[in-house]
Amino acid sequence: MKVIIENKFGEAFMILTPKETVSEYVKKGWWSDVTVNDLFQAACDKHPNEMALIDPLNRLSMDGVAPRSLTWNALRNLTDSVATALLELGLNKDDRILVQLPNTVDAVIIFLAASKLGLIISPIVMQYREHELRHAIHKIKPRAFITIKSFNGFNHADLGKTLATENEDLDLIVLSDDPEKTSLLETTADTARLSNYAANNPINAAEILTICWTSGTESQSKGVPRCHSHWVLNAEVIIDSLEMRESDVLLNPFPLVNIGSIGGLVLPWLMLQSKLVLHHPFDIGIFLQQIQDEGVTYTIAPPAVLGALLKQPDLLKKFNISSLRAIGSGSAPLSPWLIDSWKQSYNIEITNVFGSNEGSSLFSSPKSVPDTTERARYFPRLGAKDIYWEGRTAQVLKTKLVDLATGDDITEPGKTGELRLAGATMFSGYWESPELNRKAFDEAGYYKTGDLFQIAGDGNLSRYYSFVGRSKEIIVRGGVNISPAELDDLIVGHPKISEAATVGIDDSRLGEKVAVAIVPNAGETVELSDISDWLAEKGTAIFKRPEFIVTVPSLPRNAMNKVMRDTLRETVLSLL
Repeated sequence: MKVIIENKFGEAFMILTPKETVSEYVKKGWWSDVTVNDLFQAACDKHPNEMALIDPLNRLSMDGVAPRSLTWNALRNLTDSVATALLELGLNKDDRILVQLPNTVDAVIIFLAASKLGLIISPIVMQYREHELRHAIHKIKPRAFITIKSFNGFNHADLGKTLATENEDLDLIVLSDDPEKTSLLETTADTARLSNYAANNPINAAEILTICWTSGTESQSKGVPRCHSHWVLNAEVIIDSLEMRESDVLLNPFPLVNIGSIGGLVLPWLMLQSKLVLHHPFDIGIFLQQIQDEGVTYTIAPPAVLGALLKQPDLLKKFNISSLRAIGSGSAPLSPWLIDSWKQSYNIEITNVFGSNEGSSLFSSPKSVPDTTERARYFPRLGAKDIYWEGRTAQVLKTKLVDLATGDDITEPGKTGELRLAGATMFSGYWESPELNRKAFDEAGYYKTGDLFQIAGDGNLSRYYSFVGRSKEIIVRGGVNISPAELDDLIVGHPKISEAATVGIDDSRLGEKVAVAIVPNAGETVELSDISDWLAEKGTAIFKRPEFIVTVPSLPRNAMNKVMRDTLRETVLSLL
């Protein structure tokens, strides 16, 4: 049964953005009638015989399928085959499909086929199991679940059968490597049927294309709907902010499940009509090999990976990465030494990215913030009175800081407030979650990020925000707020430490004390005194210095690579 969302204006559409807002964005040139499929078809028409999409080198060991390299024309043919197969299975415009696939060309093809048919695709990470999948199915009521037979020793097909048995309206589609079974990709494309379907099912660019999921560090994952126009604008913002080029070769190390992958690489690839190289699961040797073999010019990587690589110069010497000119990094604070080291040692620029599935898009790039120390610590304060920034992001996004105690806007440095955003990149609300949505936006329509920032300082620094931490992560010691993100940033610079994260430990006298969990470099032992001395050298206030230390083999991270501090806190307590 098709589920139609009824918006607050009483009109049944798969458009969640209010009509007057859509009209405003179109009038201002922020949105248009261009869909994701329009971008894809334009690339295929212009460069039919040029290489478009490259599988992970290790795909054969991943799912039993030999890696493929596809031209734009081959990619279009396969997309039409899958689109035809989905129609034959009874799927139609606005139906939702839940997709759990590794980062292969198959995942991209299904994404493109969904965009062609007007389906709503909800991609989920490979690590999700029964609990998370049942929640997603309950929430979005998909018509089909698309997955593979097995991955990393787990039988996804069996899980899919269980879920399909529990939900009679859910069809299971398993992409099989069995030569006796017909694959979606082997269906004969029926171009006449597809043309007739397109004529009878026009797609509005404001209609929902995806429902991605928040990382769920604080509660059950929330579905984040985004429309074609959201994604197209996202590509424009990324390309402009990072100065991407048509000649770029993009390496995507993350599955197509969130804004970092879809918005940060897949959509720019379509808009630039360039080449996209896929990577999964993350393997540093294969990652570097792909940079060398494909002449990769831009990729993304979390700070922990970039920091670990800098501490392994002998490994980097084994590969020619001279083609790589820029890396985007985020999901955790960057440190100045990381940006400086990549620039000085390898002439590679690092862009500091603050983003979320909801549409937060702040970039500190060489273009906007040339100073590497400022780039690591600050983000442009977009939309503030009397502060001007150039670029597409500044045109379409507004920000403000709000004092959570008083509700007043913060306009001077030194005060911590919640970052709130509004504009054409931002989503219009979580999927079928009216109670959450009432809490997610303020009366002026700004999205409440839950992230705490300050205005960086006076003078020129008033143009920037500095990140303080998540509102629920702040450590309060003796009535004074301590930013765990700030401490993490400082501690990870220690030459003996690979990774570090801090948490608050309850204390009857002070409220909380600081504890740090560290992952030392191979063969190193780190004592609490080492960290205290290091922070003293950095001029850090005494009250911020950790009073407890534990050594762990790795930090607990969610699928989006964010440290799960609640889990880490439990680990720390168990080891103290």
